[in-house]
Amino acid sequence: MIARYTRAEMGAIWSDQHKYECWLEVELAASEVLGELGDVPLEAARALRAHAAFNLARIQEIEREVRHDVIAFTTAVAESMKAMGHAEASRWLHFGLTSNDVVDTAQALQIREASQLIRQDLGELSDALKKLAFEHKHTLQIGRTHGIHAEPITFGLKVAGWWDEMERHRKRFAAAAEEMRVGKISGAVGTFAHIGPAAEEQICARLGLRAAPITSQVLSRDLHANYVATLAGIASTLDKIALEIRHLQRTEVREAEEPFAPGQKGSSAMPHKRNPVTCEQICGLARIVRANAQAAFENVALWHERDISHSSVERVILPDSTILVDYLLAKTTWLISGLRVDSGRMRRNIDLTRGLIFSGQLLLDLAAAGMLREDAYRLVQGHAMQAWEAGTDFRAAIEADAQIRRYLTPDRLVNTFSLERQLTHVGAIFRRVFESGIS
Repeated sequence: MIARYTRAEMGAIWSDQHKYECWLEVELAASEVLGELGDVPLEAARALRAHAAFNLARIQEIEREVRHDVIAFTTAVAESMKAMGHAEASRWLHFGLTSNDVVDTAQALQIREASQLIRQDLGELSDALKKLAFEHKHTLQIGRTHGIHAEPITFGLKVAGWWDEMERHRKRFAAAAEEMRVGKISGAVGTFAHIGPAAEEQICARLGLRAAPITSQVLSRDLHANYVATLAGIASTLDKIALEIRHLQRTEVREAEEPFAPGQKGSSAMPHKRNPVTCEQICGLARIVRANAQAAFENVALWHERDISHSSVERVILPDSTILVDYLLAKTTWLISGLRVDSGRMRRNIDLTRGLIFSGQLLLDLAAAGMLREDAYRLVQGHAMQAWEAGTDFRAAIEADAQIRRYLTPDRLVNTFSLERQLTHVGAIFRRVFESGIS
């Protein structure tokens, strides 16, 4: 299934409107719990739940004057209570809280919502990769090391490796997202000077969060650094997949190609061009997510019990990183779901070097038949370099070599140059990766 683009949905999570909605939810949860505990008049807490509201434009107007976003927010909410005839109840809003009790806890709510979308994206990409891997489980392809032909693989094995890597990212991301599912209502320096730990636990539980065991005025930013680093890891694997497809789409290779829509144009000057523009976009945007991880690590070290050097950074890196990873996962799922695979070209490329890719197997067979390995290496390499430089048929030269024929009969040489022999264990690898028992 081709993944839907969810950038707009993800972007809404990080809108100013939704940010303040989360702030208000934290404030109301705190008022309710404190009301139930007798620290706030219960009727005031109920009035706040029923009538508290805000107007985004009004918050922004107040902030331009007071230059403090939380004060602007609480002032705007208090104004709404007064307008509804509940000015008395408004004095219990934000009671006993400090700014980051609200900001950090509400941000955890936003991250939780963003993480739900990313988990869905990861599942869709996993399904697409698994489907492609099994479709091409036995599609022969040349393996390349240093960009040079090595030994045969199957395209399905390559994709299975991508799937396996993404599965590790799914586990890492689940752990990082769960680690971020924490709030704090511990006060200005984390000592619970005004609200106790038990109240904090109840407030966080009401919001679907865990209370952080210990904080300063803010949650420790190693949590956020790990979360963004996990996003960067996901982006790096998407970069890896896209880069591989870019290489396979090169004219000299042409083994795979990203979808090219009817009516799409590749170049303003060259009508023949079909460029891997989506792959290049994935590779480019992944760099931004990785750069954001560096900024997240820089946020870990704050002055004493808190400064705000991290705040401005997180207003960029948290929305950008989650929006980008959501977008990149959708793009990669689209890429994999519609990938054009040229199995015929893959087979022809295997034969391009006329048997050279079996030099390693020949070396082993000669050694097993009794030739000293050093002698075998020298002999095989001599034929290989001749075939490489002159473009001659390596296999034909091997079959005509009297010294080799003394060790390997024609039938044994057929086995030496067997693709099936090289790929005997494809089924076993798939079973180990997917644990499906399908061969």
